[in-house]
Amino acid sequence: MKILALSGSNADGSYNLALLKFIAKHFADKYDFEVVSVKGLPLFKEGVDAPAAILDLGKKIEEADMVLIALPEQQHSVTSALKSALEWLSSAVHPFSGKPVVVVSTSPFAQGAARSQLRLKTILLSPGFGAQVFNGDEFMMGLAPKQFDENGNLVDEGTIKFLNHFFDEIDSWYAQITK
Repeated sequence: MKILALSGSNADGSYNLALLKFIAKHFADKYDFEVVSVKGLPLFKEGVDAPAAILDLGKKIEEADMVLIALPEQQHSVTSALKSALEWLSSAVHPFSGKPVVVVSTSPFAQGAARSQLRLKTILLSPGFGAQVFNGDEFMMGLAPKQFDENGNLVDEGTIKFLNHFFDEIDSWYAQITK
């Protein structure tokens, strides 16, 4: 399965990008990952043709079997960088139509960006998207600075065990929706 792993953070040293890189490495024998980020994408501007970077991201989404989005939380919502990219993608091109999408998150705070996951899932179900959003167990990892070692690996065996379970659930869901 080809998975586009999209970081919804434009932060230097993004924990969500680190999470996606760990997931891609951890499941490298099971899935084909491409890890990308919204970092550096232009701000959405209504009435303007989509820039090449947005069209390229849209094409990557279309070509993937599934999209995995990792995002932090800002003011109880998605980041402005991710929201801007989604605005482009829902107005200029529509690569999420029927696309299976899974959301994960991590945050320096204990809640693990729970509210941003809820907001993103709502956005992905709105007109212009039409994504098939995974709504099983949720992966929200809090206290991100303590979760990674110096090599970018997760340090807590319980977290890794749950991540394995989470992806088993995703596999079952994906098989069900792609029959």
